[in-house]
Amino acid sequence: MQLNELRDNEGATQARKRVGRGIGSGLGKTAGRGHKGQKARSGVAIKGFEGGQMPIHMRLPKRGFNNPARLKFSEVNLERLQRAIDDGKLDAKKSIDADAMIAAGLVRRARDGIRLLGRGELKAKINLEVAGATASALKAVEAAGGSVKLLKLVKDTDATERRPKKGKKAAAAKDE
Repeated sequence: MQLNELRDNEGATQARKRVGRGIGSGLGKTAGRGHKGQKARSGVAIKGFEGGQMPIHMRLPKRGFNNPARLKFSEVNLERLQRAIDDGKLDAKKSIDADAMIAAGLVRRARDGIRLLGRGELKAKINLEVAGATASALKAVEAAGGSVKLLKLVKDTDATERRPKKGKKAAAAKDE
């Protein structure tokens, strides 16, 4: 095989569809869009439109609530902690906090804190500083002779504040 003989496998690439290039192409004249109507034109966005009838997504009742101030935790299981200690990524003699877990590669970022989950077995005696922990995780750490210090967290309120007002009232508020 020579360099000039290299090419894709048969059928690996397909020619681009060139519409509106004459009747011989099979996609001339209306370019595969049919005849007239809204969808034959450019700039069509009909996603939820039902011909003027109230769309189904507006007819159905709304449920639930998304709390903008909800805390988002990074989760770590006991088995991952033990594996990191066994691999020498974490020092069991030192206190283990979010920074140590990030440095060890257990979590990418701490978000609003780290929550300890109870899956797996813990053999090492460790002292943890985490934002939250399940009852089974607490029991497992204490059974291994360690301790868990739960940190008091407060959500950063900047993320939940409303956007600045626009219009006359905003201009008047700026002047004051």
